[in-house]
Amino acid sequence: MTNSRRHLILYFILLMALTAAAQKPRRSQMRDSVRLGDVTVVGKSKTQRLREGALAVNAIDVRSLVASMSNLNDLIDRTAGVKVREEGGLGSDFDLSINGMSGNAIRYFIDGVPLDTRGSNVTLANLPVSLIDHVEIYKGVVPTWLSSDALGGAINIVTNRRRQNYLDVSYGAGSFHTHRADLNAQYVMKNGLTFRPTFGLNYSKNDYMMKEVEVWNEAERKFLPSERRRFHDAYLSVMGQIEVGVTGKWWADELFVHASVSKTDKELQTKQIQIPPVGMAERNGHAVSVGANYRKEHLLLRGLSLNAQLSHTWDHTVTTDTAFRQYDWNGNYTYSGRNELTGRERTLRHYRRPLTLVRTDFNYVFDTPDDARSQHSLNLNYALNRTGNDRWDEVDKTFEPSNDVLAKHIFGLSYNQMLLDGRMNNTVFLKNYMNHLSVEQTDIASVTGSRDVMGSSTKSHLGYGVGTRFQWREPLAVKASYEHSIRLPLARELLGNGTTIYANMALRPESSNNVNVGLFGTLRHHDHTLSYEVNGFLRYSEDYIQTQISEKEGTMQYVNVPSVHIKGLEGELRYDWRQRLQVVANLSWQDARDRQRYKSDGKPSVTFNNHVPNRPWIFASGEVHYSLADLLQKGDRLRLGADYQWVHWFYLSWANYGRADTKARIPTKHIVGADVTYSWHRERYSLSLQCQNLLDATLYDNYKLQKPGRAIFAKFRFLIHGS
Repeated sequence: MTNSRRHLILYFILLMALTAAAQKPRRSQMRDSVRLGDVTVVGKSKTQRLREGALAVNAIDVRSLVASMSNLNDLIDRTAGVKVREEGGLGSDFDLSINGMSGNAIRYFIDGVPLDTRGSNVTLANLPVSLIDHVEIYKGVVPTWLSSDALGGAINIVTNRRRQNYLDVSYGAGSFHTHRADLNAQYVMKNGLTFRPTFGLNYSKNDYMMKEVEVWNEAERKFLPSERRRFHDAYLSVMGQIEVGVTGKWWADELFVHASVSKTDKELQTKQIQIPPVGMAERNGHAVSVGANYRKEHLLLRGLSLNAQLSHTWDHTVTTDTAFRQYDWNGNYTYSGRNELTGRERTLRHYRRPLTLVRTDFNYVFDTPDDARSQHSLNLNYALNRTGNDRWDEVDKTFEPSNDVLAKHIFGLSYNQMLLDGRMNNTVFLKNYMNHLSVEQTDIASVTGSRDVMGSSTKSHLGYGVGTRFQWREPLAVKASYEHSIRLPLARELLGNGTTIYANMALRPESSNNVNVGLFGTLRHHDHTLSYEVNGFLRYSEDYIQTQISEKEGTMQYVNVPSVHIKGLEGELRYDWRQRLQVVANLSWQDARDRQRYKSDGKPSVTFNNHVPNRPWIFASGEVHYSLADLLQKGDRLRLGADYQWVHWFYLSWANYGRADTKARIPTKHIVGADVTYSWHRERYSLSLQCQNLLDATLYDNYKLQKPGRAIFAKFRFLIHGS
C-alpha cells in the first residue's frame, strides 16, 4: 500500500472520530434564548458560501455585470489565479490557466453538465451572459459530483433558475463592427408546464489595426514595420435553445427536455504565428443537441436525491483551405504550390464528432436528530462520455477517411461532513477513470504515431483526495485539500483538428498530485466589509500535456513533458462600503518548471528546471466600482467602474533554447478598462458604455498573435418580470 493511500485511510478514520465527538450536544447550546438584544443579521451570498467551502474555489456573481458587453472570458480573466490568453478578437481561440495548469487540463460545465454538449463551438466567449447566475472556479481539486477527469481545475457555469416569468433582452454594438444580441426568458403555464427559450448572436469583423507588422517597402527594398488592418477575420456565432419541462411534481422536483442548435463561421487570419497572414482559409461548424435533465429529492427514501442527465450532440466542423496563395499584410497575394494552413495539398476537411453523455448523481444525507450539530452525506456518481471522430476530405484524395472513437467512464464516491454548527467541513473521495480508444487513422504516421496504436485499447486509473475547512470565527478560517488526479487526453489532443493541430496517438494521460492550503476571513465594522483570501498550492504533474509549436509550419501538436512541478501563491482582497463602493485586488505567482533531469537516452535535459514556456507566471489585477442610487428618479442606479490588469513577460519556448537576446517572448501587458452603466425603472432598462484597452496598448498573448487595440462598446438591456 502506498503512503498516499495510507494517509487517505488515516484521514477517513479521523473523520469518523470527529463525527462521534461532534454529535454529543452541549447543554449550553441546547438552552432556549429568552431575550434578544440588538442583533445585526448578515446573510451570505451563494458565491461567498462557495468560497468558504472545503475546496479551493472562486465564485463570481455575474448578475450585476449582465448589463455590460463583457463576456465570461473577460470576467474570469480578472480572478485570482486565473489567466485567459486569447489569440485575437471576438471568436478567436483562447487558452485558460488555473494555478499554472492550462488548456485542456481545465474542464468546462454548465449546471454540472459538460459544456461540450452544446457543441464544440460554444465557449465561454459566446455563451449568452444573461443566462448565467454565477460561475464556480475549482482549483486543483474538483468535486466528484462534476464527474470529470479535470486535472488542473474546472469552471461550472450556474444558470438562472428564477421562479417567476421573465423576459431578458439585450443588444450591443461597438468597435471593429461588433454586434451582440441575447434573449433569455421563462414562461410558466397554470398547469406548471415551463418554457425557457435562449438565443445568442455574436458577430465581429475583427478589423482592428495590427501594429508593427512586416510589410514590403518597394522604395527601400526591404520589410519594414507598419500598421495594417486585419482583412480576413470575421466571426459569426448563433446559438438557440429551448427547454420544456415541469417542476414541483410528486414524481419529480424538476424534469426538463431540451434541444439546442449552434452555428459558427470563422475566417482565419493567422496560423499559430503571425507571418504570413492567411487570406482565404476558414472554419465553419454547426451542432444540434437534444437531452433531458431529471432531479428528485427524497427518492424512495428520505434524504436520497437523484440528479441525472442524458444527451446526444451531432457536431460537424468543416475547414476549407483550397487556395494556393500566400498573402501579405497589404491583402495582396502571390500564387503558391501549397495551401495556406499546413503547406500541403488543397483540403476541404470534414470532422463529425458525435458526443453521447450519460450522467447519474446520487446523494444521500444521513438523518440526524434535530439538535445535532453535524450533517453527513454520501455522493455516488457515474458519467459516460463517448466522442466519435468521423473524418473525410472532399478535395484531398490522398487523405484516408477514418472513424475513431474515444470513450470515458468516470466513477466517483465521496463522503462529506458538516460539523460544529458548520464551522468545520470535511470531504474524502475516490475516483476511477476508464479510457477506451479505437483508432483507424494512419496518415502522417511518422508525426502522429498512429500506426503504433492501431486498434482498440482500454485502460483504468485511480484517483483520490481529501479536503477540510475549519473556521475559528468569521475573521479567520483555514482550509486545505489534496487530490491525486488523472486527466485523459481529449479528442482534440489525441486526434488533432485536421489542419493546424496534428494528432498524437502516443499521448499519455496526465497525472498530478495537487495540494492547496489557504487562509480566509471577513472583517466588518459598521458600513465597512473587508474580505481576504490567501492560497498556496503545489502541483506535481507527470506526463504533463503541453503544446509544441512549429514556427516553420505554423502548426502545433500536443506532447507529454515527463515531469512538471508547479508551486504558487495567490491573494485577493475585497472591500465593500454600504454596497456602494466595491474594490477588488489580487496578485498571483505561479512557478511551473520542467523537472526531468535526464532524457530517455540518459543524456542531461537542456530544459531541466526551465519555466514551462508559453505560460504567464506572475500577474495581478484590480477593479473598482461605485454606485449611486435615485440619481435622476426614484429606482434608478448609476454604476461607474474601472479595471486594470498586469502580466509579466514570459518566453514562448524553453528558456535554454537559443540565445536569450534572440528568443521570442510575450511582452509585459498593462491593460486599463472603464465602464459606466445607468439603469432605471428598477433595472427594467439599462444602458452601458464600456472601453476596453483604454490606453490603446499593443498587446500580445501568444507571440506575434496581436490582440485588439482600444475598443468602445454600448449595450442596451430590457428586463421585465412577471408573476
